[in-house]
Amino acid sequence: MAQQDYSAKKDQVDVENKTEDRIQVSIKSEPENSTLELKRKAEELENAEKAAAEAITEKEKGELMQYISEVSEKLKFKAELRQVNINAEGKRPEEHFFSKLDSNLKKNTNFIKRLRNMTELQRESLIKDMDGLNLTKYISEAASAIVDAKLKMSDVSTAVQICSLLHRRYAEFSGQLLEHWQKVLPLKKDEKITNPSKIRVDLRFYAELVSCGLFQLKEGLPMLGNLLTVLTGSDKEEHSNVGIVLSFCRHCGEDYTGIVPRKYRLLSEKYQINTPKSDFLAPDRQKGVRNLLKDYYRSLCKHLVRDYKALENMESQNHRILQTKGELSAERKEKFETAQNAFQKLLSNTEQFSDIIDEDMPNLPKDESLSQDEVTTLDVHNRFKDKEMFDGSLSAWEDDDTRSFYENLQDLKAFIPGILFKDSSQSVAPNQSEAVEKLEEDLSQLEGEDTEILEAETKEELKDVVKGDDKDLTETLMQEMYDTEEDTAITNIANKALFDHFLLSLLQCVNREIIDQAATDFCMNLNTRPNRKKLVRALFLVPRTRLDLLPFYSRFVATLNPCMPDVASELVSMLKQDFKFHIKKKDQINIESKVKTVRFIGELVKFKIFPKSEALYCLKLLLCDFIHHHVEMACNLLETCGRFLYQASDSHQRIKVLLEQMMRKKAVLSIDSRYTTMIENAFYYCNPPEVAPMVKKERPPLHEYIRKLLYQDLTKTINDKSSDKQSPSARVLRQLRKMNWDDADTADYITKCFIGVWNVKFYNIRCLANLLAGLVAYQENVGPQVVDGVLEDIRLGLEVNHPKLNQRRVSMIRYLGELYNYRMVESTVIFRVLYMLITFEVYYDGTYSELDPPENLFRIRLVCTLLDTCGQYFNSGSSKKKLDYFLIFFQRYYWLKRSSPVFTSDFPFPVYDRYMVEDTIANLRPRLKVCDSMEAAEKAVLVAMEELKPKYEELYPDIMNDDPEKNNIQKPPVSEEDSLCPIEEEDEEFDEDAQSVSSMQDAETEGDTDGYSGSQSQPFDDDGEGLGRQMSLSDADTDPTYDGETTATVVKPVGQPAQCPEDDDFMTAFDKMLSDSILHRNQESVKPQLDIVIPMNIKNATSKKTSFIPPKITSVPAEIKEPENQTINFVLMTRRGNKQQFKNLAVPISSELAQNLKDREEAERMEKQHVKLLTLNINERQEEEDYQEMLASVQRPSVVNLNRDRRPKYHHPKGAPDVDLIFGNK
Repeated sequence: MAQQDYSAKKDQVDVENKTEDRIQVSIKSEPENSTLELKRKAEELENAEKAAAEAITEKEKGELMQYISEVSEKLKFKAELRQVNINAEGKRPEEHFFSKLDSNLKKNTNFIKRLRNMTELQRESLIKDMDGLNLTKYISEAASAIVDAKLKMSDVSTAVQICSLLHRRYAEFSGQLLEHWQKVLPLKKDEKITNPSKIRVDLRFYAELVSCGLFQLKEGLPMLGNLLTVLTGSDKEEHSNVGIVLSFCRHCGEDYTGIVPRKYRLLSEKYQINTPKSDFLAPDRQKGVRNLLKDYYRSLCKHLVRDYKALENMESQNHRILQTKGELSAERKEKFETAQNAFQKLLSNTEQFSDIIDEDMPNLPKDESLSQDEVTTLDVHNRFKDKEMFDGSLSAWEDDDTRSFYENLQDLKAFIPGILFKDSSQSVAPNQSEAVEKLEEDLSQLEGEDTEILEAETKEELKDVVKGDDKDLTETLMQEMYDTEEDTAITNIANKALFDHFLLSLLQCVNREIIDQAATDFCMNLNTRPNRKKLVRALFLVPRTRLDLLPFYSRFVATLNPCMPDVASELVSMLKQDFKFHIKKKDQINIESKVKTVRFIGELVKFKIFPKSEALYCLKLLLCDFIHHHVEMACNLLETCGRFLYQASDSHQRIKVLLEQMMRKKAVLSIDSRYTTMIENAFYYCNPPEVAPMVKKERPPLHEYIRKLLYQDLTKTINDKSSDKQSPSARVLRQLRKMNWDDADTADYITKCFIGVWNVKFYNIRCLANLLAGLVAYQENVGPQVVDGVLEDIRLGLEVNHPKLNQRRVSMIRYLGELYNYRMVESTVIFRVLYMLITFEVYYDGTYSELDPPENLFRIRLVCTLLDTCGQYFNSGSSKKKLDYFLIFFQRYYWLKRSSPVFTSDFPFPVYDRYMVEDTIANLRPRLKVCDSMEAAEKAVLVAMEELKPKYEELYPDIMNDDPEKNNIQKPPVSEEDSLCPIEEEDEEFDEDAQSVSSMQDAETEGDTDGYSGSQSQPFDDDGEGLGRQMSLSDADTDPTYDGETTATVVKPVGQPAQCPEDDDFMTAFDKMLSDSILHRNQESVKPQLDIVIPMNIKNATSKKTSFIPPKITSVPAEIKEPENQTINFVLMTRRGNKQQFKNLAVPISSELAQNLKDREEAERMEKQHVKLLTLNINERQEEEDYQEMLASVQRPSVVNLNRDRRPKYHHPKGAPDVDLIFGNK
């Protein structure tokens, strides 16, 4: 092993030696290689620079030559065209030439229309058509069409060529064209340019026509110069026409200005290549146009510099806000972006303009108003320095009222004579400048201090404090007060009584007005030196339990401070002395006195009476010995004035360091959880954590308006001063009716808002139900959709069962009850929901349910809420029995919860839920015997089920006769609701009339069997006015002992209408229609009966219970449904002579004969059921219409003149008039 280690070390030494040798060789050869490498790289760099320079030169020459080529071709083409147009006067064709051309009106008109829409692609076709047409009579129309044409920049050359050809053929064309240009171009200074794009194209088009010789210079140039003067002279502030002028210079600058763009001028001078010049205008005329454009450019430069300064100022302000707040408002961001985009566009136009007219760009100087030092201070030291310049979101106060309380003080010097406080004002106030200087010095040195050094200095200062006086200032002042009272008891009895009353009244000063009046009274009547000393002592000795007086006492002192500063200085001195005493004692008693002292200090700090530096010093001492009562004192001090110190510019950095020190101590020290909570609350009160702003959901304006109508306007009260006396519900209904209900999105969103009832206050849910009841009269689809949504949400709440949905579930259940009150749902729906609340995922055998745990009592509240909302209407008829049975089952559910083992003596059943259930039952059924235990509730349920058992056996005979355990069937709780299902009848023919009569009686007596109670609330009428809750009181509502079955609906009496001739005519027409109907019925042919009637003796003998109707209980197993008999008994009728004989035949049920009979009976039964359903629906609808008409007639004012029968008609007397009756007896 040692030999292996030795060989390994030797190999390692050899490798290291070889590596050192290679390094030394490379070091020796490195100078030679580096020199060669540098030379090679220098040559490569030089070659690359030469190649780059050559490439740039070739590129620049290429651009210059391309520019020269393009300008030369354009100038040559214009010169040739101008020469041709000038010489066209003597070369125009004779009149016989036009006679050969086509003068067709239709073709000429189409050509004129094409001129209005000509483009570059139509050049050849337009020239070809023009050559074959005689346009002598259409020159004016052609000129107008060309001037009014909507051209693009690429179409100008085509238009110029067309105009040149027309000018060479028709002599009057140029004159007509010039006249139309004079009408179109803006030639007045005050004329506003409405379409800058067309003016840009028209300016170039007209300038091209002038330069091509279509117009004479003395006619065309003045109008062009006037147009340029108008465009530049009237736009030297906003420069909105700079794009038009730029386009003119770019396309026509060679002819009218003679200026070569700066880029190409510099290239031509660099490579000694001449650029072509235009000979269209003389140099003196070009100089005038150049001066005009340069003057416009100088105004553009001023505009650019002005906008640049404004933008830079705005940017600096935004920078300050970012440094102070950390974010910019959306409005300020949008404003800055708009200004920046406008400046960039202006800068681009200025750069292009300067290059085209060969002028220098203006200098954009930096803003010197904001120095770099100020920015640095703003960024690093104090983020609150310039907060007043921007907004109040960084305020030290919680709201405006708090700010007003601490800053808006009463000025006593303004209305109190100076003689009253002359002596007290002479006392010099404590010089706070030294404290401010000390605080600023601490701030300047704070950045370089270490935390350990800071704590060490604090401990040294704490030792100095401990060496102070050991006497309790409170006991000393109390003794001095007693001694003073004994000395002055004989001399100033009246003044003493007045002052003592004043001191007692200070204890009742609990608002701003009273404390301000107390300050005025003291300054007016009690301002003496002894009284001021006593006042300071009384303020200092405020009861330790009256912490609510400290803000008002501090305001009192701050109000007196300008007139008598000695009061404030003495009180500050006493508080500092008392604070030092508590710091020294370190006892764990008198915590209330300690808290009172630090809170008094904090309140005086906010009134700027107690120096900030002293308050920070006090906090510093408390943090040094941060245990027990010092924790509470520090937290109370921070909760009182910590936010104010943190937001103040001169104390922010200092208290920030102290807060960080406090949080570090909390993390390091072992502190009680109560103290930990206090420390965190104090810290976050001073420096609240940054919370992300709430993001409001963006909705379309229409959706916002719908939400405003339903959730805000609907619940507003009627303003008596307004001219519109219409109810809010009627106004909202009218607006909803105006919505576009054909739009599926709008209709769905309105329905969604109706379902979202949790967005409405609990008390105002009834208003939404009332509105829905009125809207259903106009939009029938809304009602069922909303009801379905409400029921689905209630079911969802049961399936989810999350506490965050509790408020929503209560609102929904209340909404369902209000929908029943406004006759939107039937009572069956209400009872179905009630039973679902006490049965869904509920196990009465003690099995634990996750959706309804034993400690969850929320379903009890839902049931009580629903019953409190609409249970008052279940007081008669079958609904009364339904509610009675439900209350029995509900009590069993209630006692299932109350008797749960989770509720013990330490954790009892909530009293609120117990009282809620008792009040609900007492309000609905005062005489109902309430169960007092789970056993009593179970017994009541068994009794109720025994009562319901006969009806249940009729509905479910197979289930009731078999053993549930044997068939594995769980018997559900039986309710009255389940017993109301339709029963399949064997012989329904004989009692249809009786059934219809009984249904009418039920509708008249019960009133709410089908969900429409006469005592319920009514929806809107046709005018949208709510009828309100017109509830009629039945005997059961007023008398607890009454147990009746009917409800007397109170209806206002209506006057008996008098007979009139129209009634007789109506009865005559009705009798005639009835007789015609009977006659027509008699003439109808009788339909033959297919079935043969069985004789009565045979019918009585046969069983009537044979039926092919399948059973309706689908939950029973198949083996139970199997019938015992597999045959059907048929009666065979034969005839022998005149005597009929009958025989019974047993036919198998699977035979074709039996199957056909079964199918026919089933078809007849279905058809009969369908006709029955239609008839019932028609009857119900007619009854509903009659009922609504009756209610509407009650609300409408009667138009019948009831006095027509009472007042006898005047009859003129026959014969001669009675003179004595007229003139009197002599």
